[in-house]
Amino acid sequence: MTAHTAPLEGTTPARTTEDTPRFLGLTLGLVLAAFVALVAYWLIWFLVNRDWLASMDTPAYYVYENSFPAADGWLAVGCALGAWSLHKRKPSALFWLLAGGSASIYLGLLDVLFDLENGVYLAPRGDWGAVVTEVAINVYSLGVGAWALSFGWRHRRWFLARDERPHAPVASGGPAPSH
Repeated sequence: MTAHTAPLEGTTPARTTEDTPRFLGLTLGLVLAAFVALVAYWLIWFLVNRDWLASMDTPAYYVYENSFPAADGWLAVGCALGAWSLHKRKPSALFWLLAGGSASIYLGLLDVLFDLENGVYLAPRGDWGAVVTEVAINVYSLGVGAWALSFGWRHRRWFLARDERPHAPVASGGPAPSH
């Protein structure tokens, strides 16, 4: 292989742009499920019955939970566009996997730290079902985030090879001549 075609260190080399990475369908399903779960969570929280989801019943907990919709909205956008771009085999899927994966891990870690500092995992309301729900959200958030980052990064060459647009030549430096 020449230096131009050598695979990047730590990547899985794509044989052609038509070879689909292993587990692309699984990744699409995970990202799509995360989008559906985010939308369902906030619809239940604001429009149905937040007690189904609440693991605590304090004003501080509700203030904390109500601070998430904007960040979760960004994550939902990342998941939706990630799922769409994965389905369409677009190079932008790489961006959305990395952006969504990092947002998911960040939000998951924020949630885990709150839960640990406030005893959420000890079922303060005696509702172990709420604890199971909270743990499931934490595990899914961290797990899918890590999966998206890993999958996107390992297959970045494949995603970037999907970009078949003509590229403008790079200028050789200096300002363009004025006329």
